[in-house]
Amino acid sequence: MANLANSVCLKHSVSLWFPHQSPAAHRSSSIGFRTFHRSYVVSSSSFSNENREFVIVGGGNAAGYAARTFVEHGMADGRLAIVSKEAHAPYERPALTKGYLFPLDKKPARLPGFHTCVGSGGERQTPDWYKENGIEMFYEDLVSNIDIEKQTLTTNSGKLLKYGSLIVATGCTASRLPEKIGGNLPGVHYIRDVADADALISSLEKAKKVVVVGGGYIGMEVAAAAIGWNLDTTIVFPENYLLQRLFTPSLARRYEEFYQQNGVKFLKGASIKNLEAGVDGRVTYVKLDDGSTIEADTVIIGIGAKPAVSPFERVGLESSVGGIQVDGLFRTRVPGIFAVGDVAAFPLKMYNRIARVEHVDHARRSAQHCVKALLSAQTDIYDYLPSFYSRVFEYEGSPRKIWWQFFGDNVGETIEIGNFDPKIATFWIDSGKLKGVLLESGSPEEFQLLPKLARSQPLVDKAKLQNASSVEEALEIAGSSL
Repeated sequence: MANLANSVCLKHSVSLWFPHQSPAAHRSSSIGFRTFHRSYVVSSSSFSNENREFVIVGGGNAAGYAARTFVEHGMADGRLAIVSKEAHAPYERPALTKGYLFPLDKKPARLPGFHTCVGSGGERQTPDWYKENGIEMFYEDLVSNIDIEKQTLTTNSGKLLKYGSLIVATGCTASRLPEKIGGNLPGVHYIRDVADADALISSLEKAKKVVVVGGGYIGMEVAAAAIGWNLDTTIVFPENYLLQRLFTPSLARRYEEFYQQNGVKFLKGASIKNLEAGVDGRVTYVKLDDGSTIEADTVIIGIGAKPAVSPFERVGLESSVGGIQVDGLFRTRVPGIFAVGDVAAFPLKMYNRIARVEHVDHARRSAQHCVKALLSAQTDIYDYLPSFYSRVFEYEGSPRKIWWQFFGDNVGETIEIGNFDPKIATFWIDSGKLKGVLLESGSPEEFQLLPKLARSQPLVDKAKLQNASSVEEALEIAGSSL
């Protein structure tokens, strides 16, 4: 990792200022090969947070799992503060597009049901949980500035927060269509938080024609939810098939056929020219580059996300994948500052490349790994196995619930086994090694086999795998190679 600072300090878990201590401080730090000293006086009464040792910025999965890890190490009570732009305690964000959008008669997900850390079988961390564990929470406030030398944060509301160690867990923001082409019209929605989802539900309750822009995770999950509302639903995207960054054309076709059977229409290879409003100012049409239009009273934009790096650009950004550059312990170039989850550009050890992963599993694991390294003698480099999953059509009355999981790397040639109904599997093989595997509608035991295969990357008999008569036989063949 030559492009990461080799001299980043291992531990920065002790604050410079505590209540009732002398406000004067002196600290020596090293960045790169330069050593400098900083000395200054700050009044302890200037700070809005009594917890001066650790501060987490962010209110999503990573923040919640980091908080739990601090509690498990006995280092939260009176020492940890969390500042979040949201009005809610950290929650499991995938629920917003997988279950929150279901119609009210189909038992949608609602808070406090999906606060972290229930997504991994942990305790539900409600606002009371944070109070009981002595964690100071700052809700509905954005960090607007960081003073690296003085180790202070300023928020939009004017609060001044002190940190000894800072964990940036700001995640991503939704990529938006430009305002000049109608990206901010009433009836146009983006989904990143509960407030976004609530606004979309209000639109769906009155909607008749829905257009979903984007053929990735958000597009597929939102379209499935819209069908639960019995709405006329169209997905528009510029690629040739759904989820092109992961699915093969053949696999995508299977999903597209299922969606079409449930009433979803597709416009592939299509780009948006602009969104047009009616006399009331609300979106009425989606106009495409070819001049055609689609009638719509609700439009959901799911065209990707951008790492929320502001105001932390000075900490050090990664140019190839975006986000804040960190090492295998999630240390940035600035001693005492860490970044986890979607916003972190980290070394993906098993594939020897820098990656930025927008996925709940990575958000959880990176937060836990970072805090354990910060609080203990752990020096193990983060060794993440990429994984992705989705669940759609899970509401009551659905003709079939869809649930797939993927582990590994989607490189090399592919072998597809099965007919989608009842299940299908895709194997990625490169130089004879099994690099990645995706399984739709597997059993719990079959899903448990996937990460073992992807991490071990066994040599497999390709001809034997291709001749498997069922998904079960194919997984047995792959498993026997371990």
